[in-house]
Amino acid sequence: MGSTAMEQETRLAPSLELTEEERKFRYRAGVFLATVGSTAAVAGFSKAIMSAKKSDPKYFDKGLHGSIALHEAGTSLAMRALGWGTLYAILGTGTICFGIWKLSGAKNMKEFGESMGRVFPKVPRNDPPKSRTEFEGLTDLMQYLSTWGKEEK
Repeated sequence: MGSTAMEQETRLAPSLELTEEERKFRYRAGVFLATVGSTAAVAGFSKAIMSAKKSDPKYFDKGLHGSIALHEAGTSLAMRALGWGTLYAILGTGTICFGIWKLSGAKNMKEFGESMGRVFPKVPRNDPPKSRTEFEGLTDLMQYLSTWGKEEK
């Protein structure tokens, strides 16, 4: 609690000026997150396709190459659906975020943060913590959570 109002202000609203090192760090962090996310998406989709192939290879191959009975190969239909779904998800989320940004009337992130701070309730700080923060293991944590908030009798 020994911090002054000025220290709290600089901690809550950091300067908009970024050094070259901070910009490089943010760029690298963004590239890292994008890489991890895309790798996870590709791995998940690949695992789903491989499990479908493993569960029924005859119909998987029939869907892969198409047949007279099928109008369109199953995998091409799935890839088209995945593409449209991705497009709709990105455009929808982007539109919602842009709409909220414009409705707030903010011109930069600082103004947006301030306007959202006025709209949403303040979250009280837990400094110093008023409850336990260290546990010996999962059992100790679960025991603590089961009795947390109940008055001792």
